[in-house]
Amino acid sequence: MTPAEVILEVRRLLSDTLAPQRYSDTLLLGFVNQTLKRISILRPDLFGVIGDIATTPNVVLQSMPSDSIRLMEIFQVKNGDAITEVARETFDQTYPNWVSEPPDIPVNFMRHVRNPNKFFLYPRPRTGIILVSEYAQTPQNYALNATIALLPDAYFPTVVDGTVYLTESIDDEGVNAGRAKLFSDAFTQSLGVSLQSRNITDTEEAGLDPRQVV
Repeated sequence: MTPAEVILEVRRLLSDTLAPQRYSDTLLLGFVNQTLKRISILRPDLFGVIGDIATTPNVVLQSMPSDSIRLMEIFQVKNGDAITEVARETFDQTYPNWVSEPPDIPVNFMRHVRNPNKFFLYPRPRTGIILVSEYAQTPQNYALNATIALLPDAYFPTVVDGTVYLTESIDDEGVNAGRAKLFSDAFTQSLGVSLQSRNITDTEEAGLDPRQVV
């Protein structure tokens, strides 16, 4: 999927395929990139990327990379053991001195419940520790013919719907107001339905009560 392919379909829906065209490629490309960012906020799980995170030595509180929307998971120390997630509240109550332990190889991580791009490590990392993690990555601003990364091609109609909505919103009058809402609803509903379907595909017994499974 490329922005150019999205824009081609958007022009068909807007009846804007013949010269002179009402909307420039530059304008529509901006709307495609906006749509991708809107999707990443509503469904950050669709933009998950696995990569290395360099830690700050001798510091308990760590930060995600600058392109991160939110931390999803920390798997392990690179070339080392797994890291287990624990609750910081439990650590604070049962072992309040954990923050003053000397630096070493981390064995636990804790989420910062008020900041999705911060996390805590125990023990605080010594120099040179790199973590293998998964995080939701902010979509880049794509060029017209660049391939859109991470987002599956199945979401092509959703990107089209979101782009048409933004374009129609420029002339938010009369019939255009109704069309803008139509595409806005289709955009948000498709993301909501795809999230609900994960109960079927990503859980044991297809999301059913095991007692109901014959």
